[in-house]
Amino acid sequence: MRPSRLRAGTVAEAPEASALVSRTVLDRDGVTLADVACRHRAGCGQTSEHAIGHMLVLVRRGCFVRRVDGVETLLDPTLAYCMQPGQEQRYDHPHDDGDDCTSLVLEPRLLASLWGGDPRLPSGPLSISPRVDLQHRLLLAAARRGDDPHELVERAIELAACTLEHVDARRVASGRPATARTRRALVDGAREALIVDPSRSLPELAAALGASPHHLSRVFRAATGATVARHRMRLRARSALERLAGGEADLARLAAELGFADQSHLCRVMRSETGQTPLSLRRLLVS
Repeated sequence: MRPSRLRAGTVAEAPEASALVSRTVLDRDGVTLADVACRHRAGCGQTSEHAIGHMLVLVRRGCFVRRVDGVETLLDPTLAYCMQPGQEQRYDHPHDDGDDCTSLVLEPRLLASLWGGDPRLPSGPLSISPRVDLQHRLLLAAARRGDDPHELVERAIELAACTLEHVDARRVASGRPATARTRRALVDGAREALIVDPSRSLPELAAALGASPHHLSRVFRAATGATVARHRMRLRARSALERLAGGEADLARLAAELGFADQSHLCRVMRSETGQTPLSLRRLLVS
């Protein structure tokens, strides 16, 4: 059976021969990130494709023409575009060598918290600066490697915010804690919550503290110099040091109980945080 020519996040009325692969590299906490490779020959696309969610798409390579509501836009790696649920669209390809894109989906409530309370994304192409383009590519590479998922979610939300700021910076900034006192209270609340339960995700923390995940992330980083995800990992590393000083020898159990992905993840984090392996640390800390 031949694959249907479908963009990530779309459904088509009539399948046709194509070569498009969408590989999800992150799917958690209301964030889905996918690597989309299109290898269609030059020519017109299907007459009707419908988006199935709110999606931000950043072009990495090649170019294609997207037609929505009778308006055609030529998209290349300097631009991004947004999809709205149910939106009818068509993709045409001026060249045979296809294109590569990255799609980012935020669940509606998360998106609304980022975009002034409204989950509807802007229409028309979005200009992508070199800084944001590199930010997007580094995020995709980290997701492909399987880096810390909490860090990936936080970076994905930040990427969406940076992209949308080029459209309306004041709208993205709306709802940010206005005073130094409220910002400090927000940061302290997040730090206290993570001490109690380091596994709480950024959206969960933000909801409990009455803030948007985007604002919590930015305010936290400005106050502490670290992302929420990095702070969470540092707390886990401190807990590991305490357990190692107490004589813990089973590294697999230690990793599982403290929320590391596995023993190798524990070893990487401890080396990054301290410059030492867990076994070396145990020898140094046990009296």
